[in-house]
Amino acid sequence: MGENIDEPRVVPLTEAIQIADQMELDLVEISPNADPPVCKITDYQKFLYQQKKKQKEIKAKTVKVVIKEIRFGPNTDEHDFNFKLNHAKKFLSDGAKIKAFVFFKGRTILFKEKGEILLLRFAQELEEFGKVEQLPRLEGKRMTMFITPKAVKKKK
Repeated sequence: MGENIDEPRVVPLTEAIQIADQMELDLVEISPNADPPVCKITDYQKFLYQQKKKQKEIKAKTVKVVIKEIRFGPNTDEHDFNFKLNHAKKFLSDGAKIKAFVFFKGRTILFKEKGEILLLRFAQELEEFGKVEQLPRLEGKRMTMFITPKAVKKKK
């Protein structure tokens, strides 16, 4: 058998299995729907290991989006607003998304406009740090707004 084994060629299945056995490797079917089916002689365990390694690399490179929640009441005072605003600035500069929401308890649902004004003011204050992804929207007892960071700083 003076032929190069890496060269593609058509051989009967029994001969292919024999060649793989002689080389102490596995015969792996690559494309079963082709005519004739395409097989490759390789170390299957090594192949599986490399596949797992590639998957890990892909997973490590994906960006993990962190969502931080900031909760307001419809009658949040100035000090609390500024306190939460400073936290939001820090979260945005760290690259996290913000889910700001006003929670209406009991009859405070009557002050929907106050909640919307509060969230819009919050977004306006954060204009240089992030942009509004979703404008305030009422969902049940919550009015929610999403803000995404403008420029994400890479952590080293």
